[in-house]
Amino acid sequence: MKKIVLFAALVIGLVSCGNKSQEQQATTAEVKSEVASTSKVYEVNDLLSHAENLIDKTVKVRGFVTHTCKHSGKRCFITSEDQKASIRVEAGGEIGGFNRELTGSELEITGIVKERRLSQEYIAQYEKDVNEKKAKEDGSAESCEAELSNIQEMKDWMKTNDKNYYSIYYMDGMNYDVVEE
Repeated sequence: MKKIVLFAALVIGLVSCGNKSQEQQATTAEVKSEVASTSKVYEVNDLLSHAENLIDKTVKVRGFVTHTCKHSGKRCFITSEDQKASIRVEAGGEIGGFNRELTGSELEITGIVKERRLSQEYIAQYEKDVNEKKAKEDGSAESCEAELSNIQEMKDWMKTNDKNYYSIYYMDGMNYDVVEE
C-alpha cells in the first residue's frame, strides 16, 4: 500500500512539474512576443496617429522631454522633434521618477499606451465652468480664451471623427534610455 501511495505521489509530482514547464514556456513565449512588438520605435507623432490601435500594448517611443513634474517626478511630457505633438508618460516599472535634468534630453521610452476618454457631458460642463470664470475676470481673459479654444478643438475632433468622447492618450512608462547623439 505504501508503494502505491509513493508511486501516486511521484506521478503527481512529475505531472505537475511537466505543467509548470509548459506554463513557463507559455510565459516565455508571451514575453518574447511582447519584446518583439516593442522592436519598432515610434516617433511621438506616429505613435499618436496609431494610438487608438495600440491601447494596452507595450511600445517604444522616442521624443524630447519638455517638462518633468517638479514635486514628484512621477510624470514627464515628451514631444516630437517638430514640437507639434506631445504625450504624457507616467513613471512606473523600473522608472522611479523623472529628474528635472532630463528636460531637453531625447529619451527612448518603453511603456504601455493608455487612453482617457472625456465625455461630451464632461466637456460641456468644462466649457460652462470656463465661461463662468471668464465672466468673473477683470479683463485678463487670455487663459480662458486658450481653454475655450482647446474645448472647441475637442468638439471639432469629436464631430469629425463621429465620436461622443474625446481621447487623451498617455503612456504608463516601464523604462527609458537617454538617446546619446
